[in-house]
Amino acid sequence: MEKTNKNRCLLAAKCRVAGTSECTNQCSAFIAMHGLSGAGGRVGAAGLPADYRLVTLANSPARTEQAKIYAKINDYVATFDRQFEEGTERIKSLYLFSESPGTGKTTTAAAILNEWLTVHYVGSLQRGVQPMQRPAYFLDVNSWQTDYNNFNRPKVPDNIAEPAAKRFYTAMENAKHAPMAVLDDIGLRDCTDGFRGDLHAIINHRVTNAKPTIYTSNLPIKYMDTKVATLMPYDLIDVFGEERLADRMRDQCAVLSFGGGSFRGRR
Repeated sequence: MEKTNKNRCLLAAKCRVAGTSECTNQCSAFIAMHGLSGAGGRVGAAGLPADYRLVTLANSPARTEQAKIYAKINDYVATFDRQFEEGTERIKSLYLFSESPGTGKTTTAAAILNEWLTVHYVGSLQRGVQPMQRPAYFLDVNSWQTDYNNFNRPKVPDNIAEPAAKRFYTAMENAKHAPMAVLDDIGLRDCTDGFRGDLHAIINHRVTNAKPTIYTSNLPIKYMDTKVATLMPYDLIDVFGEERLADRMRDQCAVLSFGGGSFRGRR
């Protein structure tokens, strides 16, 4: 049987030719979403790590154990058509939280972003408009912080510092301006004031402009018990160094708390 792209294209579930002889690397829709190589297109422009580029709500390894959360997310994704409507109710942001790592937060955030990419591409064509080249963006905050460190440490060679600075500021602008963004792992426990300020600028821009954002974190937005200074950060207020932005995030976000064991290694 001839090999097709059915299992390597986000559009397969909505495509009438998926799995047929027309489902090849030459398919214009496949190229638009994934590029000729399968590693580019709008999915590549979104900055998704390779392991998450084909994750959907339907095939996510976190779906079974987080069934109640996924039922809510299915309802949430149903609001994505509002991106094409003027003056309608805004699309909320989500805050995916668990104290433990590996519970499926990042996988779920990537799946939501992929659903947005699909709705945007198909919906744009249905309305006779050109789909955006980067309708969504995935920012791995830990990797972004690594780039920051690589051009701010003393005596870093220019051949390392300059590319790191370029990646850092390109990612910052993409994360600020994309219609939908994932900010993965924003509960940083050790960062400089300069880096904290840049992260604050991204979130503030998105909150101010009511851009839907999926945040993942091992810290709550606001910790409600007594804090011990030597054990901070307890919450995003500690990360940001002020309460105002955390409160504005909380006003715009639905918080989904993940429980259970680790899903790492199941993809």
